[in-house]
Amino acid sequence: MKRKIPLRKCILTNEMHPKKELLRIVSTKEGEVFVDPGGKKNGRGSYVVKNLEAVEKAREKEVLENRLGFDKETLAPIYDEIIRLIYREDIPKR
Repeated sequence: MKRKIPLRKCILTNEMHPKKELLRIVSTKEGEVFVDPGGKKNGRGSYVVKNLEAVEKAREKEVLENRLGFDKETLAPIYDEIIRLIYREDIPKR
């Protein structure tokens, strides 16, 4: 019997993707926001597709700022971290 693949909606593209193809962004009650590559940390999670074009477009249109309610200065390192993790995953494992 096939296992069900969990799907989540990307907040950048509004498309459903398998959970493994997404990065989780967590915002906490304390007002912190960070990238959670493991997907297990406490807090409200939002998912972002691992696609450089989508992330760059979202940065221009300030999608995360509008969705998560943080200012541009707070989320600038989050965009950088997302891009860094996408690049790291693209490097072939040796």
